[in-house]
Amino acid sequence: MSQDKKQGRKIGLAILVSIVLHLAIGFSLAAFGNVFTPPTPAEEEVAELTLMDLSTPPPPVEKNVPFLETEASKESAEKPKQQTFESNANSLAASERPATGDLPLPSQDGKDKPALDLQTQNYSLPLEGTTPQPQQTPPPEKKPSEPPKPSASPAVTPEPDQLAMLTSTPPPPIKAPDETDPTPTPEVAPVTTPVPRPQPLKPASDYQAQKQQTRIQGSISTHGPSSVNAIGTPLGRYQKQMYDAVGARWYQYMERRRDVIGIGTARLTFSIDRSGRVTNLRVLENTANEAFASVCLQSVQELKLPPIPEDVASTLPAEGLQAELTFISYAN
Repeated sequence: MSQDKKQGRKIGLAILVSIVLHLAIGFSLAAFGNVFTPPTPAEEEVAELTLMDLSTPPPPVEKNVPFLETEASKESAEKPKQQTFESNANSLAASERPATGDLPLPSQDGKDKPALDLQTQNYSLPLEGTTPQPQQTPPPEKKPSEPPKPSASPAVTPEPDQLAMLTSTPPPPIKAPDETDPTPTPEVAPVTTPVPRPQPLKPASDYQAQKQQTRIQGSISTHGPSSVNAIGTPLGRYQKQMYDAVGARWYQYMERRRDVIGIGTARLTFSIDRSGRVTNLRVLENTANEAFASVCLQSVQELKLPPIPEDVASTLPAEGLQAELTFISYAN
């Protein structure tokens, strides 16, 4: 029996040693197995092609700059750093009130109107060439001074008749020449009045359009009389000349036909060719009556402008200067 026990112990010991060896081998494989295993090849990444434009970017295309007239009192010898408007003269942006909006304009009180007016003023007509001046009616003593040229009286008499509704004083009677003979002294005073008339030598016009300050919420913070950043250009000066020529006629015809003109808006488009002639004139919109549209058309049709300067014409399309004007007839 003792021999069988010894034999059983040997077998048990052998099994235990075998288990220990298997466990040791298992732990060794777990700890060092990755050292001998070849690494798995990494997946190849797909190549990407990136295109980069290294060429010089084209200069920004300058947008059409809107026109805004610059009053003589707001002209500046210095050009603004930023050109917001094109004009007949340089002006620097300023505002009488603090900035209240985002527009590149001065903040100001006024009326809500489609026009952009920075101030309020009455219209006046040029003294040269057009004697009938509805806004500034000549004094009565000026009429008796004109009889020294009675031959021209037939051509002049229709105009006082047309303006009779605007003046409280009726036109002088035709017998005025006989009455002026015994009173030569009044003629001396009118002799001084023709002195302003030789001033047509200056290109500047005494005409100014009627304006009513517009209500604006702008972003200009520099304190001063309401103005904008504008640069005077040859095109701007030519446009000012065109607007003045149209406006001077329009106010005259409006006063002559005020009794038949309705309230509303007329919008016209036309071109000025290189010779200064009006072409392609048409009415885009008219909310007033036909009499108002007729006055607006006549004001543009009678334009007599000098040829467009060569440096301006070279920047314009073949049709010339494209223009669009809006005329408004108010209740008062």
